[in-house]
Amino acid sequence: MNILDHASYSASDVTIESREFLFRGFIQVEKVSFRHRLFNQPDYSPVIQRELIHRPEAAGVLLYNDQQQRFALIEQFRVGALNDSESAWQLEVIAGVLDGDEAPEDCIRRESLEESGCEVQQLQHLFSFYPSAGACSEFFHLYAAEVELPKMGGIFGMPDEGENIQLHLFDYSELGTLLKNGRLRNAPVIMALQWLAQHLQQR
Repeated sequence: MNILDHASYSASDVTIESREFLFRGFIQVEKVSFRHRLFNQPDYSPVIQRELIHRPEAAGVLLYNDQQQRFALIEQFRVGALNDSESAWQLEVIAGVLDGDEAPEDCIRRESLEESGCEVQQLQHLFSFYPSAGACSEFFHLYAAEVELPKMGGIFGMPDEGENIQLHLFDYSELGTLLKNGRLRNAPVIMALQWLAQHLQQR
């Protein structure tokens, strides 16, 4: 088996002993007891117990425009960064959770209108990944889209959903500073801007 193409083990190499929901709210928390195959050993692990945080599948998009030489990020309060020594207001790509069986691309087009007023046509898929697989089931789809950006930022979001979002527009010349100064604190925005840096080098 080539580890570049396939994981060493599959779902059949995990035995679920029990699972119990501890909390059901905006997120869900489940207590799971399981055993799994061990590397280079014939036996399974002892029973392991972990709390598993369930979040819906999500999608995000980096909006940019080569002719305008700019890209867009949003800033909003995030409870997960409540204890951040700098600020709980995070710079991010536009993103949202999928609504039921909604496709990631449809989610992005909806969220882009809600959070920036920008209409997305063509999408380029960058990565799909687990942001924190050690404890959370969330699966995130990251895209980039070239769009007509507004001349200036503004306030967006859905107030009835507790959203208060500031749209920021950045010049390409500011990309290097953002990637180095520690202002970016979440994986999707860092991955998206690293992709943008490569995109600019290849133009």
